[in-house]
Amino acid sequence: MTIIDRRHLLKLSALGAATLAAPAFVRTASARTRSLTVASLFADDKPETKIWVKISELVEAKLPGRFRFNVVKSGALGGEKEVAENIRLGSVQASLSTVSSLSGWVPELQILDLPFLFRDGEHVRKVVAGETGNELKTKLAAQQFIAADFINYGARHLLTKEPVTRPEQLEGKKIRVIQSPLHTKLWSAFGTTPVGIPITETYNALATGVADAMDLTKSAYAGFKLYEVVPYLTETGHIWASGVVYYGATFWNQLDDEEKKVLSEASSEGAKYFNQLIVEDETKSVELALSKGGKVLQPEALDEWRKGARASGRISPASLGVSRRYRPCSLPETTGQTKNRGGV
Repeated sequence: MTIIDRRHLLKLSALGAATLAAPAFVRTASARTRSLTVASLFADDKPETKIWVKISELVEAKLPGRFRFNVVKSGALGGEKEVAENIRLGSVQASLSTVSSLSGWVPELQILDLPFLFRDGEHVRKVVAGETGNELKTKLAAQQFIAADFINYGARHLLTKEPVTRPEQLEGKKIRVIQSPLHTKLWSAFGTTPVGIPITETYNALATGVADAMDLTKSAYAGFKLYEVVPYLTETGHIWASGVVYYGATFWNQLDDEEKKVLSEASSEGAKYFNQLIVEDETKSVELALSKGGKVLQPEALDEWRKGARASGRISPASLGVSRRYRPCSLPETTGQTKNRGGV
């Protein structure tokens, strides 16, 4: 497996062009090896990249020499939406993504993003491991995304430049949001002005005043060094961030049944490994943020946060264009309690 950062990306592109121009016989020896370009938002010390090391090792053990994973890290291939578009085009073969970023193609994915719906990470895993998860995979496949398995990034928390513990303190602020209808509706309900910004551009947007706040998981908070520009993390735990390990249909449809089986199984094992890594990385991420001047706050009046999120029924499956079969009645019962532990 090859790990590629931004510095080596241009060199790789030049090499690729030279290879295409070479005589056919030069390439014959490697004709049986399939190369995958895999996009990762983070460096090689984060779960988002480590999972691909794990998957590549599992695949190599079953199918020696059949696949070469070229992991382009640190967001060198763009944010999640840019990567998804390139996967559909076939220029990138695999990546991870939050369901939020894929909801433009599959609105039903937003059911997993509903605020204060899930108790904890295990509650989410039970849902995606059942009928709901299978149906969402089918809808993703119809959009040229082959979801091998679901992953859990952990809970999303509020990040601000100034201390915010009560929802009314957000009024009038500009908040960076994932480019998703649900996230726009959610933060509009708190009197903020939502601004859709790709994650790779968020640091600069916060530093220059384009945005005043955002929400994110603890692991990504440290991964992007956001404690430098939004030092206050309020543990709202309002959304449990689900994601997928996925491949492009153009790539997937070229595989034989054995290759699909091995990649699917390796991806599922990789997803379990990722979920474990995220829990461990959360602790390290908080420790790092605190050492750099970040501060962790507890929310006050949690019932008011929930009320704001569900204001006037604006945040519901129906308001998001989600069909009846994906309404909360098809999900396990919730207790109305959201834990701020585990996950990201």
